[in-house]
Amino acid sequence: MLVLAAGCGTDGTSSAPAEAGDAATITVFAAASLTEAFTSAASSVPHVRARFSFGGSQQLVTQLLQGAEADVVATADGPSMERLVAASLVEAPVTFARTALVIAVRPGNPRGVVGLDDLARPDLAVVLADPSVPAGRYARQVLDEASVRVAPRSLELDVKAALAKVTAGEADAALVYATDVRGSAGRAEAVALPQATAAGAAVSYRIAVVRSTRQRQAAEAFVVAATSGPVRDALLAAGFTT
Repeated sequence: MLVLAAGCGTDGTSSAPAEAGDAATITVFAAASLTEAFTSAASSVPHVRARFSFGGSQQLVTQLLQGAEADVVATADGPSMERLVAASLVEAPVTFARTALVIAVRPGNPRGVVGLDDLARPDLAVVLADPSVPAGRYARQVLDEASVRVAPRSLELDVKAALAKVTAGEADAALVYATDVRGSAGRAEAVALPQATAAGAAVSYRIAVVRSTRQRQAAEAFVVAATSGPVRDALLAAGFTT
């Protein structure tokens, strides 16, 4: 008998259904760009009921450093996770997924964006993720490498918010992850970056068990599922590589 208690609250948390009675509930802090893949597969992890809190990696790390309770944490970069390692808050992290940075534009690319140089056009409304967010750091890296100077219309606190500006028609372009554009249900298109630039900003995701967890077996099971089980399968289906 399934517990159909999945939902989403104003705090960004959601739950995945699992078999009643023998399922351990864990809290997973995860980068916003993992939302669709994690929620679609979490109910497939045996004996685990996952509750998610999605957001910018830096926000999640700050919450954990300030004492927030979680069982698993997944970030969209290495530096964010290393802050938790340095504070001895997590077990040894592993890289479990990768994606790449692209330019998100409106369907049909009405403004004719073909590369990074276009983002410097004064007639183009460009949105970036804040530099404190992994997506913002990746964006700064590729723009610096290409010697392109951008005056962003806004700086968003996670990559989903940056993409939302494009899909809502409030921006002409944004630097986001390829997997987010793929999950936009046709509300955005991706303009690929040059291969050398894209490789230089390869996006790597890390996952780790939080040392203070009271559900260690379930937390470890979720990490395993993200590296070799149903969560990994969902990541691949969403366009991530492993």
